Amino acid sequence: MIELSGLTKRYGDFTAVDHLDLQVAKGEIFGLLGPNGAGKSTTILMILGLTEPDEGSVRVAGIDPVSRPVEVKKKVGYLPEDVGFYERYSGLENLVFTGRLNGLPMKEARRRAEELLEKVGLAEHAEKKAGLYSRGMRQRLGLADVLIKHPEVIILDEPILGLDPYGVKEFLETIVRLSREEGITVLFSSHHLYQVQQVCDRVGLFVSGRLLAVGDINTLSQQLFGNDAWAVEATVAGDRVPEKVVEAVKKIEGVTKVRADGNRMTVECSHDITAGVAKAIIDAGAGLLSLNRKEYGLDDIYYHYFEKAETA
Repeated sequence: MIELSGLTKRYGDFTAVDHLDLQVAKGEIFGLLGPNGAGKSTTILMILGLTEPDEGSVRVAGIDPVSRPVEVKKKVGYLPEDVGFYERYSGLENLVFTGRLNGLPMKEARRRAEELLEKVGLAEHAEKKAGLYSRGMRQRLGLADVLIKHPEVIILDEPILGLDPYGVKEFLETIVRLSREEGITVLFSSHHLYQVQQVCDRVGLFVSGRLLAVGDINTLSQQLFGNDAWAVEATVAGDRVPEKVVEAVKKIEGVTKVRADGNRMTVECSHDITAGVAKAIIDAGAGLLSLNRKEYGLDDIYYHYFEKAETA
């Protein structure tokens, strides 16, 4: 649905986007992650046909936004960080107005608006003036606003800034549900790593205009940490981990390193061997007090690549 090839944008001597190659499949939720100034918003502007690339090409649903920008806008819904509405119109009136602007007959626009208000959890606030909506309600109304024209792609540019934790959870759950129900492709631009990790099928790490890595969390973890992509931490009874326990754990297939510190042991491994570690400790006659599986998350992966880019 989205295909970027060698995409480059310069402003004078500054390269905002540097030969970006990316493909996002139909129905996928893709997270474009990076710090402020990384080039995420410039990339979005080029996808929408709001600015032209200096090099490379963009295709959205097979359409070139440079030569056919209006056709792309018919297929793409865009939700910016701060959504603007007519404050004196109700939520319903705002959606109907957007529907009419997109060519829907009045009856169809109202039906679609009411349906979407239900889906985003605002049905009981349909007649409330948009100027009285909270930040979270405005973002959900914004999501309904971009969906009213039945887009094939929606682009969300920092949509969770300013939301409280509950509002973030609600908003992200709504995105996932609507994407799955309506088969919509989602491009999610953000620097909030943990929240994006919860909803995206794949992520791309974007630093200084360059895409450093693309994949799901497990794939990126394997690429980055190789055979040490997993770790299991165990605490045993007593003052220290017995040597026979360390030796038993070392024999488990997939173990790459075992470190003991007092009565705590860290086992680095190529895959999840949590059950095997528990069995080895107990079979060796030690008392198992706690067992935790550690996976390298998006924070670990992102900061590694970010540091690498900064020192390159």
